[in-house]
Amino acid sequence: MVKTDVKGDYLERDRAASKPRTKAKLNLTAGISKYTVLLGLLAFAVIILYPLFWMVISSLKSYDEIYNNVWGLPSVWHFENYATAWSMGISSYFFNSVVVTLATIALVVLIGSMAAFTLSRYRSKWIDAALIFIIGGIMMNPQVALIPLFEILTWLDLINTRWALILTYVAFRLPLTIILIRAFFLSIPKELEESAIIDGCSEFGIYARIYLPLSIPIILTTVVLTAFFAWNEFLFATVFIDSEILKTIPSGLMNFKDALRTDWGVLLSGMVIASIPMVILLVILQKFLVRGLSEGSVKG
Repeated sequence: MVKTDVKGDYLERDRAASKPRTKAKLNLTAGISKYTVLLGLLAFAVIILYPLFWMVISSLKSYDEIYNNVWGLPSVWHFENYATAWSMGISSYFFNSVVVTLATIALVVLIGSMAAFTLSRYRSKWIDAALIFIIGGIMMNPQVALIPLFEILTWLDLINTRWALILTYVAFRLPLTIILIRAFFLSIPKELEESAIIDGCSEFGIYARIYLPLSIPIILTTVVLTAFFAWNEFLFATVFIDSEILKTIPSGLMNFKDALRTDWGVLLSGMVIASIPMVILLVILQKFLVRGLSEGSVKG
């Protein structure tokens, strides 16, 4: 018995001594993993942010300095490049982009949320067919529809109007918007809807007073996604709009390029001006973007 007890004491001591070593090893491993992830994210941030930094710095250089001092800071800060870019047409392009983007956002959110409300509340073979049709719209490549869209817009006499862009953008953003908002609506408890019906609330009242207020995160997510698409879209804006007065920023910046000598400082200034609204929008709504996408993927 004595020998067994002594052996047991030694085993207990070995276990007690090994616990701090194991804990220290786990802490070291966790620390290494943490710093590895941190360094990876830092490197990724540099890769993403440095081109933006270079664009801003280069927009303040002269034409010769952009070529002769590519990576350095400007010797003379040419803030007048921004005034030149604004006076050369960026002001008009900026206004057109704002109008087209805001109109697209309003129509996409309104139509998309109403369609998602209907598709989330009812079950039938027609609802299933509509969902399949909407999913097919997500897979549609915009380039494939370019020629048919041009013919339709020509027939409707909408070429060289802002509606040519607004209606096209709405059509291509609605499928994804409907799917995202519908997935979020499916996560709303049915008890809220039943209580509203008992209180005498109408269909539109349930949509406006219950579903919309609860779905603010996913609504803001669709606002960000739609704004980025409408603001930066280039192909349709170039093909459907020929008038200089109605061009948006992506297609309007093409006028800043010259076959012989492009003033890159002014062109980069225009690109910075074009980037500022979307950067501000993303910074303000980034938490809603992540939250909306995560909560909207609970059901589908």
